[in-house]
Amino acid sequence: MYIEDLKFSLWADFIERDYLDKEFKELIAKKIINGATSNPAIFKNAILSSDAYKEQLATLKNLSAKEKYEAVAIFDITKAADILRPLYDKGDDGYVSIEVDPSLCYDAKATILEGKRLFKTINRPNVMIKVPATSAGYEAMEELTSVGIPVNATLIFKKEQAIACANAFKRGTYNYDKKVDTVISVFVSRIDRALDDTLKEKGIDTGLSGIYNSASIYAAIEQMSVEGCRTLFASTGVKGDDLDADYYIEKLLAYNSVNTAPVETIIAFTSNTTTESALPIDREIIEAHFSKLKDAGIDFQALLDTQIVDGLEAFKDAFTEIMEAL
Repeated sequence: MYIEDLKFSLWADFIERDYLDKEFKELIAKKIINGATSNPAIFKNAILSSDAYKEQLATLKNLSAKEKYEAVAIFDITKAADILRPLYDKGDDGYVSIEVDPSLCYDAKATILEGKRLFKTINRPNVMIKVPATSAGYEAMEELTSVGIPVNATLIFKKEQAIACANAFKRGTYNYDKKVDTVISVFVSRIDRALDDTLKEKGIDTGLSGIYNSASIYAAIEQMSVEGCRTLFASTGVKGDDLDADYYIEKLLAYNSVNTAPVETIIAFTSNTTTESALPIDREIIEAHFSKLKDAGIDFQALLDTQIVDGLEAFKDAFTEIMEAL
């Protein structure tokens, strides 16, 4: 763990084959990161822009586009899992996540089948199957954890989603005889990017809506006390120069949590000496901020609903672009 006293972990939100052989190992050796996450957008950028995949793809010409994608992604996830395995074996996370086909996000049965198939094919205990937080996703989360498969619940923007995920994990693991590790991935910076220009015009402090929303969700998850389940703060990179590069790590530093971030964001945080928890934040402070938004005519819940839909579509679009290119 990056900060042992807080049980706080840093995971790299990045996968690329050459990186796994070099910087990834260095970050682990320096005890900076102890896990990794991926998503369709990350794999799209890696597969379509890196020469590291050309040799393997040349051997897959007779396969369908999805079969090619899975072969490449599974290779990388397996490699990452093997590199992280010593951490997992000593109980220091060591997880890497792979997401199910995002086009299945409203089909529970298909998500369950694909999640089980991916986990069995990769055949590593330190792989988390990433499932979007939809009604179908909650059903899949329950079934996957009921057979001992670690799950990363993703694209959480609202407290109701997080609670539904935690309840799915609680139901799924109830009769399983071992602890099943799970994370609930709360998306942060996308909220501020969608809202801050409007807040500037209205004279309301920026760079806080994502933090306060995430802090509120974290408190709800902690209160539920689901064994093996932690909050993971995602979408924690910054855009532009208005905020420090490590802003969303420092401001969401919390006990029993994970922050997954781009490598450059993680490197920026390593020069920060902050080790004290920034959470919880007083409920009155959070409520006062969102009261300002409401008074200014901003429907924050509607904005969150839009972010959920946009997030799903972005991952679907990235997956479609990979399929078309392959």
